[in-house]
Amino acid sequence: MREKKVIGLLEERGLDGFLFSFQANVLYLSGFRSSNAYVLATKEGFYLFTDARYYERAKGTLGEGWQAVLVKSSMHRTIKQTIKKLGIKRVGYEEDRVSCAFRKSLRSRDIQWVGFSNFLGKLRAIKSTEEIKIMKEGVLKADQIYRELLEFVKPGMTELDLRGFIVRRAFEMGAMGESFPAIVAFAEGSAVPHWETSQRRIEQKGPLLIDMGILYKNYCTDFTRTIYLGKADDEFKKVYQVVKDAHLFALEKVKVGTPIGEIDRTAREYIKKKGFGKYFTHSTGHGVGIEIHEHPRLYYKGKGSEEPIEEGMVFTIEPGIYLPGKFGVRLENMVAVVKGVGEVLSEVSLDLIEL
Repeated sequence: MREKKVIGLLEERGLDGFLFSFQANVLYLSGFRSSNAYVLATKEGFYLFTDARYYERAKGTLGEGWQAVLVKSSMHRTIKQTIKKLGIKRVGYEEDRVSCAFRKSLRSRDIQWVGFSNFLGKLRAIKSTEEIKIMKEGVLKADQIYRELLEFVKPGMTELDLRGFIVRRAFEMGAMGESFPAIVAFAEGSAVPHWETSQRRIEQKGPLLIDMGILYKNYCTDFTRTIYLGKADDEFKKVYQVVKDAHLFALEKVKVGTPIGEIDRTAREYIKKKGFGKYFTHSTGHGVGIEIHEHPRLYYKGKGSEEPIEEGMVFTIEPGIYLPGKFGVRLENMVAVVKGVGEVLSEVSLDLIEL
């Protein structure tokens, strides 16, 4: 199915072939994960180039219509020789993912190279039923890790102790690891949206933000909750409720045909109305799949904001309010567009937890 869609893109762009060098796209197309592999897509077949470290495994991984090509010396020379042997002339490449040296190495009088940016972005944004099923399985495993974390956390532990617990349980539950380095942020650290998990100790009382995800069957999950150790004060409760309401109002906008930017605009305007507009400092969400950040971006302005929501999209909804020097609150779920509306993949409540 993916191969047919890529062939359709080749025909649409007037290309004889396309060279994929970005490893996420190589994995998406071939199902093969490595540190050194390229895919050449043509209308007649697909070729995966890799070296002797991966060649035998590649042969056992690739499906019908694919051929593994063993690279014995120069990767770029082997690719160009294959293209010339196939007799194709106009070949696309990922100009947003390659270096100047890479471009230079591909030069050939016999090949017309055409650069493209995010060639598979929209294709990868629309997940199949099987992809959504895998991501749902991954999210439910992450849910379980989070629930166990609530039982595990104790005053005196460090933020890194909690991250270590997440990593260990991810492996024990069949994940390939984290989908990104978990953010564990206690007290005023929670006011930094991308806080770097540290040796800071968890105290008896204060906010604790957990932003975590696992890599499961090659797909990422993403999830954030902000809890409170001890009894939360009125200011924290007020901010928490605003973020929760903004999240739910944004979720209501997830309908096929609605401009993607409306999700962000809805959350942002509500937070602004409540007096916290300048403390919401990032977009409301992003696509998730093979990579933790994929197309589309959920933002109310700029390129892509008017793109309509489509069946099969999977993205996060994660509004937040960050009060410098005090605390931050972010609530994040992954949402799949199923039967025209948003389906929340996590089964963890958005209600405030006080431990």
